Amino acid sequence: MATVLKWMGAKTSRGSSSRGSVQALKGLLRLVKDGGNCSFAVDGPKGPLHKVKPGVFELSRMVHGPIYAAGVHVDRAIYFPKSWNKTFLPKPFAKVTIVWSESLPPVTKDQDPRNPDLALELESVLHRTRQQAVNFIADNNT
Repeated sequence: MATVLKWMGAKTSRGSSSRGSVQALKGLLRLVKDGGNCSFAVDGPKGPLHKVKPGVFELSRMVHGPIYAAGVHVDRAIYFPKSWNKTFLPKPFAKVTIVWSESLPPVTKDQDPRNPDLALELESVLHRTRQQAVNFIADNNT
């Protein structure tokens, strides 16, 4: 995935919750402080699928930045069966829909990034944006 993203001009910061999470977080912090935006799988790196981990809230609190959720759907794709998160690569000429949510406010210093209510709210927003993307393609294929 990192190779494809770099090929497309994106900057990457690699890491995992079991190895290198601090290094990855530092890379994301540096990117944001340099004026960039960052995105990452909030349910990674091992799942379960669609269950938000606290890292997104920790980063939001550290950079005082809002959180946006994105729902993605394609009408034709190659799926990678060994990936825990159902990674896919759109096929040539596939219809791709990305739906962005309204911003969720930055996590404040008074909030606990591990608060399950934060995760549940973001999971709900992610579900809604994914469903909107699915519906958009379904509505435009008829």
